[in-house]
Amino acid sequence: MVLCFTEAEQPKQAETQPEKQPEKQAEKQTEKQTENQAEKQTEKQTEKQAEKQTETQTEKQTQTRTQTPAQTLMQSQMQTRRQLRTQIQQRSRLPQYLVKCLKPEDDEDDVHASFSKLLSELNKKDAPFALTIANRLYGEQTYKFVEDFLSEIKKHYKAELDSVDFQTKANDSRVLINSWVEKQTQGKIQHLLGEGVVDASSVLVLVNAIYFKGNWDKKFKEASTVDAKFRINKNDTKSVKMMCQTSKFSFTSIPEANVKILELLYEGKELSMFIFLPDGTEDDTTGLEMLERELTYEKFVEWTRPDKMAQTEIEVRLPRFKMEESYNLKSVLISMGMEDAFTNSDFSGMSPASNLVLSQVVHKAFVEVNEEGTEAAASTAGIVADCEIIPQTFIADHPFLFFIRHNPTRTVLFIGRYCSPE
Repeated sequence: MVLCFTEAEQPKQAETQPEKQPEKQAEKQTEKQTENQAEKQTEKQTEKQAEKQTETQTEKQTQTRTQTPAQTLMQSQMQTRRQLRTQIQQRSRLPQYLVKCLKPEDDEDDVHASFSKLLSELNKKDAPFALTIANRLYGEQTYKFVEDFLSEIKKHYKAELDSVDFQTKANDSRVLINSWVEKQTQGKIQHLLGEGVVDASSVLVLVNAIYFKGNWDKKFKEASTVDAKFRINKNDTKSVKMMCQTSKFSFTSIPEANVKILELLYEGKELSMFIFLPDGTEDDTTGLEMLERELTYEKFVEWTRPDKMAQTEIEVRLPRFKMEESYNLKSVLISMGMEDAFTNSDFSGMSPASNLVLSQVVHKAFVEVNEEGTEAAASTAGIVADCEIIPQTFIADHPFLFFIRHNPTRTVLFIGRYCSPE
C-alpha cells in the first residue's frame, strides 16, 4: 500500500470581495441555533443521567469482563486508521470522514501501543511460516517534518524516513521505492509505482509492504491434482488444475447466506485460510454478488467462531491458482467520503507546510496457492473414511472468497476473490 502526498495548488483570489454582512448574520443565527440545541440536549441528559448511571456502569463492567485480548487487539488495528490522525496529527480534519468510511469505536486510549504489539505478534522470527510487515516513509529532502510525528511512527510502526529528491530526481526516487518493496516481498511485488505516480510535486510517500509464505498443515498430494472445469458462470467454464484430498477439516454451512465455509490450517496452526464458497446458482450470477452484499466483519467473526465450525470428514477440491492485482484506491476512497483528504486537509501534524494533500493511494497484491501451501504479498495425516461412508464434499469449482487470518489475534491479513483461472 502506498500513500503519496503532494503540494496542493493554491486557489486564485477572487477579484471582488463578497459581502460580509450577510455572512455575519448567518453566523450569528447559526451560533444561536447551536446554543439552543446544546441547552436542550444538556437538560435532557441531566434528567436521564441519574436513573441511567447505575445501569450504564453495570453494562460497561460487563463489556470489559467479556472482551477478550484478541478482540481488543483487533479493534485497535481498526482504530489506528482513524486515530493515526487524532493522536499524532491533532489539528487535522481528516478523522471526520475517516469515521464515515471506517466506522471505528471510540473506547481505545492507546491505539499506537496496541498496534505496535500487533506487529510484534505478526513478525515472530521463530514462526513456522514467513510473515513480514514493513513500513517506510520517503520525504522530499527540502521539506521539514514534525519530529513528534517521525518519533511516533518509528516507535510504534518501525517506520524510518528516507530523504529523497523528488523535485529533480522523481523517477530515481520511484525506482528506489519500488526496489525496497520488491525486497520486502521477496521479489513478488515488482514495479509498484508506475511512471508518473510520483513527480516533482511529490512531498511524502508512505509505503506498507506485507509478505506471507506458509505450508499447509495438511498438504495436498501433487499426484492427486487433476484437470477439471471451473464454472465462471452458468454457461462458461475454464480448465484448472484441481487439488484434491479427503481429511478432517473445520467446516460449516450458513443456510441463510447460502454459503459453505472451510478452514485450511497452515503449519503451526497460527494462520488459516478460510474459503467462503457460495452455493451453486441456477441463474447467470455466480453467487458472489449476494454473499458480498451480506458479508460484514461482524458476520465473518460470527461464522468462523470455533464453536460454529465442526471437524468434519470432507472431500476438498480446490483449484491451484496464482493472482496479482493492482489498484489505485483514490476514486474508491473519494466515493466513500474522503474527498477532502485529496483537496483540503490539515496535515500540519506531519509537516508545518500548509499546502500538503494526499495525491495517490496505490495497492498491489500477489497470492499463490498450491499443493504445498500459500505464498502471498499484499501474499497431520488425513483420516480416511470407511468405504461405506460418503464424506461431505467441498468442491470449489466456481467463484469463491478467501481470507488469510492470524488466529491468535484474529487479524485478517489478506482478502481475495477468485473468479476465473488465468
